[in-house]
Amino acid sequence: GVGGIEAEAVMLGQPISMVLPEVVGYKLLGNPQPLVTSTDIVLTITKHLRQVGVVGKFVEFFGPGVAQLSIADRATIANMCPEYGATAAYFPVDDISIGYLIQTGRDKEKVMWTKKYLEAVGMLRDFKNSSQDPDFTQVVELDLHTVVPCCSGPKRPQDKVAVSDMKEDFETCLGAKQGFKGFQIAPDRHNSIVKFNFEGSDFELAHGSVVIAAITSCTNTSNPSVMLGAGLLAKKAVEAGLAVKPYIKTSLSPGSGVVTYYLRESGVMSYLSQLGFDVVGYGCMTCIGNSGPLPESVVEAITQGDLVAVGVLSGNRNFEGRVHPNTRANYLASPPLVIAYAIAGTVRINFEKEPLGVNALGEKIFLKDIWPTRNEIQAVERQFVIPGMFKEVYQKIETVNESWNALDAPSDKLYSWNPKSTYIKSPPFFDGLTLALQTPKTIEGAYVLLNFGDSVTTDHISPAGNIARNSPAARYLTSRGLTPREFNSYGSRRGNDAVMARGTFANIRLVNKFIDKQGPQTVHFPSGETLDVFDAAERYKQAGHPLIVLAGKEYGAGSSRDWAAKGPFLLGVKAVLAESYERIHRSNLVGMGVIPLQYLPGEDAGTLGLTGRERYTIVLPEKLKPQMNVQIKLDTGKTFQALMRFDTDVELTYFHNGGILNYMIRKMAS
Repeated sequence: GVGGIEAEAVMLGQPISMVLPEVVGYKLLGNPQPLVTSTDIVLTITKHLRQVGVVGKFVEFFGPGVAQLSIADRATIANMCPEYGATAAYFPVDDISIGYLIQTGRDKEKVMWTKKYLEAVGMLRDFKNSSQDPDFTQVVELDLHTVVPCCSGPKRPQDKVAVSDMKEDFETCLGAKQGFKGFQIAPDRHNSIVKFNFEGSDFELAHGSVVIAAITSCTNTSNPSVMLGAGLLAKKAVEAGLAVKPYIKTSLSPGSGVVTYYLRESGVMSYLSQLGFDVVGYGCMTCIGNSGPLPESVVEAITQGDLVAVGVLSGNRNFEGRVHPNTRANYLASPPLVIAYAIAGTVRINFEKEPLGVNALGEKIFLKDIWPTRNEIQAVERQFVIPGMFKEVYQKIETVNESWNALDAPSDKLYSWNPKSTYIKSPPFFDGLTLALQTPKTIEGAYVLLNFGDSVTTDHISPAGNIARNSPAARYLTSRGLTPREFNSYGSRRGNDAVMARGTFANIRLVNKFIDKQGPQTVHFPSGETLDVFDAAERYKQAGHPLIVLAGKEYGAGSSRDWAAKGPFLLGVKAVLAESYERIHRSNLVGMGVIPLQYLPGEDAGTLGLTGRERYTIVLPEKLKPQMNVQIKLDTGKTFQALMRFDTDVELTYFHNGGILNYMIRKMAS
């Protein structure tokens, strides 16, 4: 993937630079089992590649198994590239790719010339012909026949769980120590039940109860096999007399209008609607935290029982605090499985041994009774996913939305800032910028703003979802005359730096070693007070104290969120010291002029005896070089070295300019 700040620079004419990457060959063999979906395959690959370690590398898929995957399947796998950490995921073009262009209504003559060109330059691949396989830095393999139906969670995309193990795995997580696979619930509370009333009827919630079920994602919901599979499962479920409990927040956000078209034409849309899966719109929804509020009685029950409630979604990401503040466990699953868990109402179910539900006739209905076969899905796909459908939808794309076309757009070359807007505000990044370069100076006596462990994601750093009512961002919006109902989400307000700076490190599931509980707070060391992170940073800034962040492995995993670098910059963070970085986030830190420092091999905060309560002086020599070691001095008298992760001369140039955007402004001005 590409970072947001990198993308902004490219739009201004700046090329991307990177260290020449290794290319990992991922060899696919065999055929998937009949009940396995592309989502199961991608979740299996995500876990495998996380274990292999592909951060900063390209991954190219090859081998005879690739021929078993549709273009939509390949897109699903490639789109989860940030989840397994690679810089790029690549499927070479083959005859199936050419067939996809024809199926989606592309001009046949252009397709013919495209194929001829690819053949002429040796880029059209036959995955069954091993003589065409390139040389790779490393080769890893997956036999598709070994893939089983699975989910991933409860807190990370790489934590795959076979569906057959879900019940046992969740119950283990309940009692396990707080962490990626633990909630630390006391054993005597594992079977707690809270009764509540919803719309005049009585219901019960327990640990593992599903309260959000969302078919949502940028690629899963554009894949005909899983979307039609979900529709056929819904049809069979309704015909068998099954239903979804009314308090469960269900939603369907298709990948495009074409998906809605073929769901409707194939006759399954009405069955999806009967189970509550109505189309809510197109775009980022539950996966990025745009799930909207849960019913108040449900929230009260979850809070009263301190329950680990569950969201099940067909999205790409399920990091803590991302999907909804009241779902502590969130599982990624294929669209058909999302519906299955919605009907079951809990993840504490073994589908092989326990029924999904009991219908009005008293019959037990098992998942195997309603799960559509691969042949059923393919027959419907062949009949309804046709070229004419794509042409019809795409031809109307500029005229179909009357509301959009009726918008009054200004024609000025310069944007007219509205000082009353709480959504779009002139950013402060170029305030005080001069044409002359400022020589980078040693960072003297920095305090540690936050002290983290491993796998701190960009969602922890800059959440996109709900704005908590007691947060600094909420206080700011209230001061501008807004009510809580008007707060919207952080993602919707990313054009306002005042909101986004206050939202930095505002994730309610943040684990800061300075604090003995989860939450967006830290210790302001000069006073000893525990404050919201933004308020502490403001105090440090007013006193003229620079800040740093300490972290473990995989710092900045997840979305390529530019605000995860812009936000810390605005808080006064001058450097991050971590064991390792995700590629995009490291690049975004460089782009904002924040120094990414990395512990030397074999060292970390533990081996160096760092508590984070020290003050840090980062010595910057006059002449900087890519990937050089720099000296760090503590106020305790201890000194150690760290690797400065400016990987290229170009990145050092950005740093000397105070970031890539400053560099581009100076370049354009000169």
